[in-house]
Amino acid sequence: MAQKPSIPKGTRDFGPVEMRGRNYIFSTVRSVFELYGYQCIETPSIEQLSTLLGKYGEEGDKLLFKVLNSGDAFSGIDFEAFESETEDGRRINSNALSLKVCEKGLRYDLTVPFARFVVQHQNEISFPFKRYQIQPVWRADRPQKGRYREFYQCDVDVIGTRSLLNELELVQIVDEVFSRLGIRVCVKINNRKILSGLAEVCGAPDKLIDITVAIDKIDKIGLDAVKEELREKGLDDKAIGVIEPVLLLEGDTASKIARMREVLAGSEVGLLGLEEVSTLFSLVEKAGIRSTVELDLSLARGLNYYTGAIFEVKALDFAIGSICGGGRYDNLTGIFGLPDMSGVGISFGADRIYDVLAGLDLFPKDVTGTADILFTNMGDAEAAFAVPLAAQLRSRGVRVEIYPDKSKLKKQFDYADRKGIRYLAIIGEDEVRERTVSIKNLTSGEQRKLPANAIGALDW
Repeated sequence: MAQKPSIPKGTRDFGPVEMRGRNYIFSTVRSVFELYGYQCIETPSIEQLSTLLGKYGEEGDKLLFKVLNSGDAFSGIDFEAFESETEDGRRINSNALSLKVCEKGLRYDLTVPFARFVVQHQNEISFPFKRYQIQPVWRADRPQKGRYREFYQCDVDVIGTRSLLNELELVQIVDEVFSRLGIRVCVKINNRKILSGLAEVCGAPDKLIDITVAIDKIDKIGLDAVKEELREKGLDDKAIGVIEPVLLLEGDTASKIARMREVLAGSEVGLLGLEEVSTLFSLVEKAGIRSTVELDLSLARGLNYYTGAIFEVKALDFAIGSICGGGRYDNLTGIFGLPDMSGVGISFGADRIYDVLAGLDLFPKDVTGTADILFTNMGDAEAAFAVPLAAQLRSRGVRVEIYPDKSKLKKQFDYADRKGIRYLAIIGEDEVRERTVSIKNLTSGEQRKLPANAIGALDW
């Protein structure tokens, strides 16, 4: 019995139609990145597991795809050495065992590999270093709408400077990309220093990671569930009473900052975060950003390495999770032996952006990867006559196909129609004898006969 073809859950095939849309997204973000002076790099799909572990928090580590050292990685393993006593009897410590047989993992994001790249190639690059990357990443997450196990990120980062002009530049890039794509968005901004200050004033500075991980889920599980998770992490009702009003704070940016100066009056780091936010919003106002930009004090971004400004972008007209996010990280390269190298970046989620464009029918109608014109094949002589004409058009940048087999004209017409080809170049015995070509516009139905040597002058 033949095996039924399938792919892993959380992954997808992309046919020609989908790839036309995806390439439209990639080319749009790439052109904007390069407009601001960013250069492209690529890193391997797999990294040393030691490079990845511990960079994304406890929950992130659980989502890493680990790669066996070889197809025979378990050969010679003493499984008893990984057993331990539990209430249910002897159990194998699967985490310890996996680290023994898996020294590599699929990358979880592009930022940590970028930090590794910077340290490894520090003598070959100039700082500040501005780079972009458009590559897939993998997470062993539960597949659901808008959440995949394999997905593309379009990252743009600058490292080697603490200037807030870089944060502004990222907001400008977001604004330009989504303006070109026709997606109305809201850019949400917060600062991890504000959250650090909040942890201080509520009496739980050692619980910053627990607080940010819980707050980061507020859109998914709601405020009550976040408060319950905070209690489970050891925060008392007094501490939660300090945090809750901040999460519910409304008003314009100026009023939020003024209120937070009161809340964080006893925290030096918190006040520094507010100063950075105030400066950034002043720059945003001067830059003439078209998108909505707001201070969202409930925004946490659960990744451990963020230390300053954090960003998240939501589509205003389509229900889906964030389609873009990022932030400032002050010492990510320090993990790899290059301390005091601050960077900031943002990542565009190509798969979710595709879903938004498709859901709102925003893909331009002329986004096509198909040929502009199809030459018919009515026989060997007719096909031979078409070959130099097709070559002439291709030299002018016109996308051309010649139908490969001699077939009835209707079959060739249907082929062109299914592929969305706009023109059909019909060459029969008469056209060969007269050295002409009959051009049919498949959109309007108009047909005209032209001298063969005039076909290259048409405006395709």
